[in-house]
Amino acid sequence: MSSRNEIINDSDLVYIASDVAIEPLIDNWYAWAHLVSPATAAMNIKNRHLSIMESYIQNPMIHAAAIKNPKMLGGPFIDYGGKRVEEIKKMKEQTEAACEELLELSQHLDELNKLLENEAKGYSLEPLYPKVPESLRGLVELYYDLNNNPSYRFIEPLLYRTKYYKEELQAVNLFRVRDDDSRSFILSTPSLPEPDVLRLNLPLKSKKIDTLFETTNSPKPYGALKTLFEVNDQQEPLFRSLFTKEAPKRYEKYDKKGVLTRYFGHACILVETKNTSILVDPVISYGYESDLSRYTYEDLPEEIDYVLITHNHQDHVLFETLLRIRHKVKNIIVPKSNGGGLQDPSLKLMFKKLGFESVIEIDEMETLEFADCAISGIPFLGEHSDLDVRSKICHMVQFKDNFKMIFAADSCNIEPRLYERVSEVYGKVDIVFLGMECDGAPLSWLYGPIMPNKLDRDKDQTRRLAGSDFQESKALIDIFEPTTVFVYAMGMEPWLKYISSIKYTEESKPIIESNKTIAYCIEKGIDAERLFGEKIIEYGEGTGVPAETI
Repeated sequence: MSSRNEIINDSDLVYIASDVAIEPLIDNWYAWAHLVSPATAAMNIKNRHLSIMESYIQNPMIHAAAIKNPKMLGGPFIDYGGKRVEEIKKMKEQTEAACEELLELSQHLDELNKLLENEAKGYSLEPLYPKVPESLRGLVELYYDLNNNPSYRFIEPLLYRTKYYKEELQAVNLFRVRDDDSRSFILSTPSLPEPDVLRLNLPLKSKKIDTLFETTNSPKPYGALKTLFEVNDQQEPLFRSLFTKEAPKRYEKYDKKGVLTRYFGHACILVETKNTSILVDPVISYGYESDLSRYTYEDLPEEIDYVLITHNHQDHVLFETLLRIRHKVKNIIVPKSNGGGLQDPSLKLMFKKLGFESVIEIDEMETLEFADCAISGIPFLGEHSDLDVRSKICHMVQFKDNFKMIFAADSCNIEPRLYERVSEVYGKVDIVFLGMECDGAPLSWLYGPIMPNKLDRDKDQTRRLAGSDFQESKALIDIFEPTTVFVYAMGMEPWLKYISSIKYTEESKPIIESNKTIAYCIEKGIDAERLFGEKIIEYGEGTGVPAETI
């Protein structure tokens, strides 16, 4: 790692430092998928952001105490130690002004729900269209399900073309990450100015971001970058501190006939053949000194052929990582949404709006054929609190000689008969990556702000964002008969603290259940491991057997 006191002149060729983070923001809050799509953004700003800020203004010390309580991890508490109340008060006022139209949209969605509840009684919905709030007319279709329950769907491509998609609310923070403990949980705390953080007000689709991070491997003159970002004299010392003249370590392209698989942490896997690179659910650590070995951005190829997204949750669609590597990515493959449901915004539309050029949707039981591999969409059950969310898929990657691996992420095998049917089509799978975070937060933790009515607590607690337990994992393993099982996506890596509120002990259910799974596999002669930190495995050509494990 380069010295932060390095002298850099305007004419010097510079690289972005390996520990520089780009933190995407929407209306001063950490950007995640439900803040991009206009309808979910409106509901979260009204029912989450304003509510949290008002609570902090009224009782800042309650928030300060809650942050220190491990049982409150991930809760709706602002992490400023009970201080900076006046700044939060001002931010709340600015939000109410800047987001006036979005707050109006959220109000009109409440009115639409009441309209359907009160007047849609099984008769034709045609007379209700003139009663739809004006801001929503032409943007929604009303419908009944087959049990005559009324609902609506958005014409989402049109919604993005209205005044409700507000790129002017977008910005990024740039700063250097010191260590695994330097960032606390970020999803419930708005971003206030900090002396060591550079705020740039630009849309997340901006090509300037790509130009900046192209310097990961290809240096550019510092003066040209300063001019590009219109850095003023006050910002310049902080901007300059983001760069180094020291070249990164050279990436060595995989050039053998087999398949190289590397674990980057959580659900992030890099798979490489001689001709193709595939990156699954990118969540990547920055490069800084640490006792825990891990792969970082310096360990990625200069081009990534396919990024695979398994589902639309914050720890799998992490814009912070995706923006940093956008210049490398040739294609993103995403699951299809349910076609306009509030709870299931389209990932394809979202990525297109955020500047990703080639976004490919994959459907259940659909196969995309490429030069030396094929990618199939395998149905993904559970983990979404029984809501109608379709933007979730398990990716099966098949290489020549029928060598197959499946990325099951957080899929919960609540109906084993499904995978029995899938195996009848695709056969056995050599490598299974299996998510076993089987506690999971309740429904309201993620989806509460968009629900028209608050769910009773006892019901809320049963509908959780949870992956497979031992029995569900065992059933899946018995069906696909893999040679190797990797338990992953557990949220355990310390560099995930800022997006994950997970903290396990040996008594935690996911640890107990995954230990049972690993023991079961070993008993059956299946190689098995719970991944943590980093892992590299090379599979020999045509064998499905590890040639080398590190």
